Amino acid sequence: MLFLGLDIGSSSTKLAVIDGDTGLTKAAVTHPESELEISSPEAGFAEQNPQTWWDCVTAGLAKIAAKGIDLKEIRAIGISYQMHGLVLVDSQQQVLRPAIIWCDSRAVPYGQSALEALGDEYCYGHLLNSPGNFTAAKLRWVQENEPELFARIDKAMLPGDYIAMKLSGELTTSASGLSEGTFWDYQKRAPADKLMAHWGMDTALLPPLVPNIGEQCRVSDAVAAELGLAPGTLISYRAGDQPNNAFSLNVLEPGEVAATAGTSGVIYGVTDKDVADVKSRVNTFVHVTDTEAQKRNGVLVCVNGTGRLYSWLRQMLTAGGDISYPHLNELAAQIPVGSDGLVFHPFGNGAERIFQNRNLGGHIRNIDFNRHGLGHMVRAAQEGIVFALNQGFDVLKELGGSCEVIKVAKGNMFLSQVFAETFANTTQAAVELYDTDGAAGAARGAALGSGFYASGKEAFGGLEKVAIIEPDSSRANEYQQAYGAWQKALADLG
Repeated sequence: MLFLGLDIGSSSTKLAVIDGDTGLTKAAVTHPESELEISSPEAGFAEQNPQTWWDCVTAGLAKIAAKGIDLKEIRAIGISYQMHGLVLVDSQQQVLRPAIIWCDSRAVPYGQSALEALGDEYCYGHLLNSPGNFTAAKLRWVQENEPELFARIDKAMLPGDYIAMKLSGELTTSASGLSEGTFWDYQKRAPADKLMAHWGMDTALLPPLVPNIGEQCRVSDAVAAELGLAPGTLISYRAGDQPNNAFSLNVLEPGEVAATAGTSGVIYGVTDKDVADVKSRVNTFVHVTDTEAQKRNGVLVCVNGTGRLYSWLRQMLTAGGDISYPHLNELAAQIPVGSDGLVFHPFGNGAERIFQNRNLGGHIRNIDFNRHGLGHMVRAAQEGIVFALNQGFDVLKELGGSCEVIKVAKGNMFLSQVFAETFANTTQAAVELYDTDGAAGAARGAALGSGFYASGKEAFGGLEKVAIIEPDSSRANEYQQAYGAWQKALADLG
């Protein structure tokens, strides 16, 4: 039995088909091969056209079919997507404006104003977050700055809701999705009517709720004919990319922790408590495995400028991308821990939550023209990303998160041995690497949601651990000194 996973990213869309009987991937593709453009019409803005994501899905499905997969044999579909985006459609399901995506910073003052007006008790007690720079605050920005367009909105959605709509013709969302936008009231277990009423909005702007995992909607006859899928193919799983990354790694239970280092970098710990950081340095969302009977939340540490920093660095240093990422990783491996004093602060991709939505910008410190070369620059960038993530990991531990084992997929920044070792030695947690990705995880979620798998344990029977990196106690002092130098330079930023 075949299951399809779609992972809708801001850089590309990944698709994977797994065989439910073996748990193995039958086919996997990425579209496009190069990174998608992010439009920035003004400083701090980040937008993409949702139609581009749909075009990537249709092109990716054609690639899957070209690998010999009969798309009509796919029993169910799971969708993972870039979190916190805002997609607006009218009553004809036509997109009204480009999506305001996750790394857009324009809504920060709107979220802060709501926090001040509604107070800590409501925001951290009911939303478990400040409205900050999340989807609800982005909708408020549209209301204030594009009132005529706002009046035409039928539904406000997350990117994954949009893809489900394109597949099915139905407008739906999930509790996990609403929580990532601060549209969710944890005490009421319902949409956050008080926040929306504060802004003069009706909860009718939000699509109807469907389960995170379970029957959500079905592929329409017209779309099935267009794409080659079977009519009525079930859509049975939907999650933002970080809850999905945790799910993909079988991080389902309280105390388990996952990480990823794609365009952004994230550490994500599962808890059975409604916890909140009143400084909003880390954020709590409904985990994809949450049910009425079994509370599951995810506490998320995020640094925006992770893989985005690495891709920017490659472009700048190679004038067109002539040096591959593996070669950059090799250069970094030739440099000692601490990069001979060179420090990189990776904060050039929008407002950073761990600094209470301040936009610090990216900074390179202590360059010595006589000592530092390309390898130093690359290693300092990788170390800087890890050190930034560890700032939030310390907060996660304060809130009761585990610090012994972190599960990651062997991909993106974790393909670098330098990065993986720096991560283990800075966090002082064992790093377990698995052969999986977000698309394969979404496919497993689809199988679980369709009832093909009876439990999470069964769904992850085929998940393969490929390596484990333990902290090296003999080098602890080296990494502590490097981290301390990085922190000191950060403090100098003010």
